[in-house]
Amino acid sequence: MSSNYYKLILKLLHIKYGKNLLLKGCPVIFNKSGATFTIGDNVTIKSSFLSNLVGLYSRTIIVTRHPEAYIHIGDNVGISGATIYAHKGITIGDNTAIGGNCKILDNDFHPIEAEERVKLLNDPNGGNSDLIPAKEITIGNNCFIGCNSIILKGTVLGDNCVVGAGAVVSGKFSANSVIVGNPARVIRTLEEK
Repeated sequence: MSSNYYKLILKLLHIKYGKNLLLKGCPVIFNKSGATFTIGDNVTIKSSFLSNLVGLYSRTIIVTRHPEAYIHIGDNVGISGATIYAHKGITIGDNTAIGGNCKILDNDFHPIEAEERVKLLNDPNGGNSDLIPAKEITIGNNCFIGCNSIILKGTVLGDNCVVGAGAVVSGKFSANSVIVGNPARVIRTLEEK
């Protein structure tokens, strides 16, 4: 399908996007009624297997799940085969690159307590989504998120952060941090230029 077809769908879903949005492949993009979803200028979203030589496992999926949720994607952002799923809110700063197959998830999808999970699963109306632990994610400007990384709820990355491939990131990290591992930790601070 053509990029223009997807842009029409974005408009129907009340997703505001800037100039020069480039969609490679067929992303899955959904905005819950009442949620806020904005995409800046010069954003590239790759969703086809060969659009990134890392090898994408799936199409890019970007979803707001709750009527009060938000996703804000800044200018000059590149996204490749990532899943970005907002129950509360996710902000991605300008000039940020999100590597192949990354997951950015501001919620746990299910409650931690067994009783609450059973309630959620057995409710024919989909259950009380307020039972699902969620906390906003903020990714600063000029960040690089390496392939296959997972950014968990409540994470704050300052400007110019680099996340190593396969890292599982949770917590607050100062600007210019190089973050690696599971659980992720700072191994170096980049010099400001």
